[in-house]
Amino acid sequence: MEIVVSGVGMVSGIGFGTAEALQAIAGKKSGMGALTLFDSVYKDILPVSEVKASNSELAARLGLPAGKTFSRTALLGMLAAQQAATDARLPLRKGLRVGFVSGTTIGGMDRSENFYRSFGTHPHRGRLRDIAVHDCADSTEQIAAYIGATDYVTTVSTACSSGANAIMFGARLIKHGMADCVIAGGVDALCKFTLNGFASLKILDEAVCRPLDESRAGLNLGEGAGYVVLERKSGDAPPPYCRLAGYANVCEAFHQTASSPEGHGPFEAMRQALDAAGVAPEAVDYINFHGTGTPNNDLAEGNAVKRLFAKKIPFLSSTKAFTGHTLGAAGGIEAVLSALAVKHGLLYPNLNYSRPIAEHGLTPVTAFRQGAEINTVLSNSFGFGGNDSSLLFSKT
Repeated sequence: MEIVVSGVGMVSGIGFGTAEALQAIAGKKSGMGALTLFDSVYKDILPVSEVKASNSELAARLGLPAGKTFSRTALLGMLAAQQAATDARLPLRKGLRVGFVSGTTIGGMDRSENFYRSFGTHPHRGRLRDIAVHDCADSTEQIAAYIGATDYVTTVSTACSSGANAIMFGARLIKHGMADCVIAGGVDALCKFTLNGFASLKILDEAVCRPLDESRAGLNLGEGAGYVVLERKSGDAPPPYCRLAGYANVCEAFHQTASSPEGHGPFEAMRQALDAAGVAPEAVDYINFHGTGTPNNDLAEGNAVKRLFAKKIPFLSSTKAFTGHTLGAAGGIEAVLSALAVKHGLLYPNLNYSRPIAEHGLTPVTAFRQGAEINTVLSNSFGFGGNDSSLLFSKT
């Protein structure tokens, strides 16, 4: 069964929708800036990639009723999922069983943080509506209801591989006849929990991140959402962007937060995705790296790529210097960018690169290119605990 991508949608620090994102990438305009969404001791220290709108402005874009409580995660997800559904003309195509699978790590934690700020001062303070949207599934349910994709709804939370794993799960739903099409991807909003948590791990860079560079010193956090519409290839669907040719998930379990230096987990995820598609490593034209900019991740992923693609290193780059690391949304956003790369022959620049990492010497793309011969793109998303996922997109 051939599963294709018939629609895409994304919201991130570089714009609302794919057109704005591609314009920013072509102009090498990063979404990084100072934190404005909430107060923090890191406000003037750590750059982040925020979606450039308040919650009330996001709700207004969506036409939501005033006074109803939505987490920022749900709002961002509604915008991107709606774009994907509209792009695939789902509202005009009747009789389809439409599923929704969303990956996230924080759910409505941005709202529950507000609750505990008040509740901590007095046990009778705090808006219970804020805490009611805390769990990850709530944002998924809210997004699904908003876009009308309610035939099968579920949530995936596997750290930074969540969005990619949601896409895999969506493909399986279609293959097993449980849905006709699935909107799948991921969403996460910035909140104090993630900022403080990553700061405690000492893997945040006080400068704009430098993925795949010898001088890399950590990641920058971001927020956003990215979804693709998956369905069987048919004459009723709009012309597809590409085919989801293969995918794989492995759990390396080397460490709670780090990959093995050799990149055993990333290697197996990529190898198994290629095997599932029946594609040789030499046939891959471009790799969208997980590429967070941390010393461990870029070393491990690079070592895995050098080993698997020993005969021919594909074009490669990380887009996280544009969007920041969007955690559960990363796999979805980068799947959208990968689908666009296949459709339009795009290569994305790896911002802030100056010299290769000594251990593997990989050299990423540094200029935006259109019209390149891109038939196959591998998109990597590697999470805490060694939960590693790779998606392979190819021309139809």
